[in-house]
Amino acid sequence: MKNTCNASVKSKGFCFYKCTNGIKRHLAVDILGLPFFTHCTKANVSDDQGLIEMLSKNIDYFKSKPVELPKTTILVDKGYHPDKLTQALEQIYPEIMTKIQFELSAKSLKAEKETKGQSGFVPVAARWVIERSNAWVERCKSLVKNFDRTLERSNAKLKLCFIRLMLKRLAVADTA
Repeated sequence: MKNTCNASVKSKGFCFYKCTNGIKRHLAVDILGLPFFTHCTKANVSDDQGLIEMLSKNIDYFKSKPVELPKTTILVDKGYHPDKLTQALEQIYPEIMTKIQFELSAKSLKAEKETKGQSGFVPVAARWVIERSNAWVERCKSLVKNFDRTLERSNAKLKLCFIRLMLKRLAVADTA
């Protein structure tokens, strides 16, 4: 997300492959697209490092999760490196891989598209969960551009956006 001139130097970063300066939002969502964890970093922080920071800040959730429960599957795209993530997270909490697993998101192959009679862009169902969550965030006008002087404030606004969304859904469900 692009910064404005009001944002402080401490919250800015430059992402060379997107050619933008600003911040990155890291979201961990459930299958409905509602957040488990949120984290904001400078744009120059890699996706792997952002995920490691987000999970390490919320490591108590994983420490309190009983081993008997099924592993939490974290679906990541090709921009992430599960081996690097596993190694870094095991240094923080050695038993974490007994509670989580990484899964690379599938991408439609040309041969699969041809057999189904599809062409061009074909959405992958699992990846649209996070894309839908990102679209919900973009509807919050205060989150379209980063006016905040700290990353903590940006993260707080992100959480407020999702709280508003969940409250709206509760209100609709209550009236039905």
